[in-house]
Amino acid sequence: MENVITIDGPAGAGKSTVSKALAARLQYVYLDTGALYRALAYKALKHNINVNSSAELAELCSTTDVTLKNIDGKITVYVDGNDVGDKIRTEEVGLAASTISAFPVVREKLLSLQREAGAGGGGIVAEGRDMGSVVFPDAQFKFFLDANIEERIRRRRTELIQKNGPGGLDSVSRDMQARDHQDSQRKTAPLTVSPNTIIIDSTSLDISQVVEIILERVSSRHA
Repeated sequence: MENVITIDGPAGAGKSTVSKALAARLQYVYLDTGALYRALAYKALKHNINVNSSAELAELCSTTDVTLKNIDGKITVYVDGNDVGDKIRTEEVGLAASTISAFPVVREKLLSLQREAGAGGGGIVAEGRDMGSVVFPDAQFKFFLDANIEERIRRRRTELIQKNGPGGLDSVSRDMQARDHQDSQRKTAPLTVSPNTIIIDSTSLDISQVVEIILERVSSRHA
């Protein structure tokens, strides 16, 4: 699949920041697929829906309108006509998103949205957990961005401090390890390295260094 770059990896590896920077450098559209799951999870939590109930999640999917809008090169997620914005960026929503992503009914609802975005023409950087393995298995360029758990926890804590101040950091380590377990052990589309994927360990790299590595790889294949 030409002009599609996928970037998968665990929580806190830097996927979002790298993907946004990469899309800007290439003048591609940035697709944050994790936001789709977070958006559904946010609505589930808001309406006290059991995120471990397949029946309740099926009802949620059937009564929820999730749409994608390309705004200034970024695909923004709308739920029932509302831009959920930063409301979906909490650790609680992230953990709930990881939980509901294990249910086939949820993945089926969102899979077509993701593929439609990739088929919209022009270049796209798709970031998530299963972009290269499930959503875009034929993508021209597939990357898996990783970092050790200590570094990923440090990055997430720094991110939360910048957004919310120093409060609420005690659960970061526990929540991230829980998400790692859920993402890698779920039966449906687990977090995994798909064939023909380039693995980048970003533990000791900054964002610009990771972006340059990816650009070098992309350029060398085009040469």
